[in-house]
Amino acid sequence: MKKISFILIAFLILACGEKKHDLIVKTNIKGLKKGTVYLKKVKDTTLITIDSLVINGNSMFELYSPIDSPEMFYLYLDKHSSEKDRIAFFADRGVTEINTTLKNFVFDAKIEGSEQQKILEAYQAVISKLNNRNLDLIKELFDAQKEGDTAKLNTIQKEADGALKRKYLYTVNFALNNKDSEVAPYLALTEIYNAQIKLLDTINNSLTPKVKASKYGKELESFIEKIKKVEETN
Repeated sequence: MKKISFILIAFLILACGEKKHDLIVKTNIKGLKKGTVYLKKVKDTTLITIDSLVINGNSMFELYSPIDSPEMFYLYLDKHSSEKDRIAFFADRGVTEINTTLKNFVFDAKIEGSEQQKILEAYQAVISKLNNRNLDLIKELFDAQKEGDTAKLNTIQKEADGALKRKYLYTVNFALNNKDSEVAPYLALTEIYNAQIKLLDTINNSLTPKVKASKYGKELESFIEKIKKVEETN
């Protein structure tokens, strides 16, 4: 009986001694033997490191972060190259799992975790097609300019303007349909920040109280107020 009591007490001591983490990022990078990984986020317009780990033989690891409300985080793999070697994900309290490969670090990434991440991926699935078309149009515009084909140039420019308008309208509608998610103000701030103020206002006014009180909800409110003040002085 004494032995059982001792084991229970020891277990309780260990459990109480374990640090509780708001966010746990469980990651597996297949093929990674050595390297350094970083968990980062944006704070006051600056990208800062929240946690980091030197990998030596084990491709499975965990990174941690405090978190007040759902927000974007970035998993960096130090390959001495550009920011293409980062995986962006929307996280909330709890566990986010990221499985990927060393060879295709970004493109092979499978992310499981927050509801916000699922919503963001739904948006990205559609918007990536629009962005790809925009890239094609830019190339076509460049070729038309080289050829000096004014008629073709005007036609392509009209299509490019229409494509941009569709992207903005889709983003606004998506945000309105997801007004109860922190993804809505995030998209307003990152995808259509230079849209007409009335569109940003429409999104902002539609947000639920919980989302308005979140990190991106507050940032959107502040951003709109600054724009309005500038417009008033002009």
